[in-house]
Amino acid sequence: MVTEDTLSLTPRSWLQALAKGERKRLLGSALCGVLAGSQTIVVVVGLAWLIDQLVVDHRSPISLLSIFSLLLGSVLLRAAFQWGHETLSLEASLRIRQRARAQLLDKLSALGPVWLTSQHSGSLANQAVEHIDVLEGYFARFYPQLRITFCLPLLILAVAGWLDYLVALFLLLSAPLIPLFMALVGMGAERLNHDQFVAVSRLSAHFIDRVRGMTTLQLFGCTSAAQQDVWYATDGYRRLSMRTLRLAFLSSAVLEFFSSVAIAVVAMYVGFGLLGYIEYGPSTALTLFSGLAVLLLAPEFFQPLRTLSQHYHDRAAALGAAESVVNILNQPSLVSRHHYMAPRSDRSAIELKAACVAYPSRGQVIGPIDLTIQQGEVVVLSGASGSGKSTLLALLAGFIAPSAGKYRRQESSRYAWLDQQPCLLHGSLIDNLRLAAPEASCEEMFAALHRAGFGPLLTQLPEGLDTLIGERGVGLSGGQAQRLALARVYLSNAPLVLLDEPTAGLDQETEQFVMTALLELAQEGRTLVIATHHPAVIAAAQRHLAFEQGELVEVAS
Repeated sequence: MVTEDTLSLTPRSWLQALAKGERKRLLGSALCGVLAGSQTIVVVVGLAWLIDQLVVDHRSPISLLSIFSLLLGSVLLRAAFQWGHETLSLEASLRIRQRARAQLLDKLSALGPVWLTSQHSGSLANQAVEHIDVLEGYFARFYPQLRITFCLPLLILAVAGWLDYLVALFLLLSAPLIPLFMALVGMGAERLNHDQFVAVSRLSAHFIDRVRGMTTLQLFGCTSAAQQDVWYATDGYRRLSMRTLRLAFLSSAVLEFFSSVAIAVVAMYVGFGLLGYIEYGPSTALTLFSGLAVLLLAPEFFQPLRTLSQHYHDRAAALGAAESVVNILNQPSLVSRHHYMAPRSDRSAIELKAACVAYPSRGQVIGPIDLTIQQGEVVVLSGASGSGKSTLLALLAGFIAPSAGKYRRQESSRYAWLDQQPCLLHGSLIDNLRLAAPEASCEEMFAALHRAGFGPLLTQLPEGLDTLIGERGVGLSGGQAQRLALARVYLSNAPLVLLDEPTAGLDQETEQFVMTALLELAQEGRTLVIATHHPAVIAAAQRHLAFEQGELVEVAS
């Protein structure tokens, strides 16, 4: 779960916290990788000894059958350890990504609808799916390989030093140059990956905006210009991706260059030592076995570094993705995570005591407000645009938490929300109705639709409840969409109904029908709070509250 402590998260600290939750699997994966590498050392040294015995001592292959069996067993063990390494790392990566996605979704829920309306849904969807999936390479490959790279080369260095300490010295001197230059290249890769993730988020939002506005673009003959804009945006992303890949290839090239030079130095030393041209230190004791063993171990010494280099791009990509996610996790939550306090009176639906609402970028926007709404009341909120009506409704709904003061509502109290642009999804009428009542039967849906005045249209639809509508109610008029949303209110049986300009943009007949239906809800004992400018709606209410000069005052009826 996301807590207030996450407000100081950095990309690295977040990745470390995620890794800590799967530490056993990740360390087990690294251990299996080291054990697989140790079996490689056994195979390499054993193979060198076999060749020495066959070529120098002229032993028969049959007499060395036990050694062949030992090497075959080492190969099988290496395969088993490699399987364990990959299985554990992939399982840990899957669990970490599930936890990271849950953290992000919990945070989006804590930020609430008020914050979400100011964001691009395409960008958020890209962060919840693509950016989290990018973490797979970091935890499944780079993280365990980093631990393997710390341990396995030291083990190989110890074996090489036992065979010939000069070879170990060559390897030890060349090894630090590789991480140094890889780190220098990696700094640039990290910055480019961050820019790449920002670009793809903007591209997602750009593309969704064009898709949503396709009808308008076609009506004004601007589809060609929109297509050209999308092309320019995608081409810019392509160029940025190619720059990132070029830098990743440069990192691999740095490693290959230094490792090739080091291996060449070892090969020259072994060759000249066996020929007798070098008579320093252990070179005079070089044999076919020791020379061949250190020559075969030299590439294995650099293999962990080579593998780490291949996955270094995963680290840069993960840090870039983590930065975009952490920016969301560090946002201050707007929705209260505390349990609701019960009203002091059993008849009260909502109680506000000196409640204020403040936004991080705007400061305090409303409050302090003292307000008690009784169960079954019809309360109207009015005021100039921007005075705070919608903010107060969002506070009553729990979409935002009070920055000061107290908010009391029954914890088990459910509410229904209806505004001038109801949230309708692409799908059937059944899909949209079940947003309010997942267990509702078809008979209950028919009854709610008829009660909301949607019945005449429903009888004209060949597919009935299975009729498909588009996102935001495409295929329905404004009045029909409002009646469908009203049917959801009926289905919900919520005792508290919050309405934000429910009759705005409707014709007089539809407006009258909607108001009559809403007043029927009040007769059933439900509590209605309506934000509106409409005189007829205000006249039908029991209480009228108005925002005047930043204060909420009750207007006498």
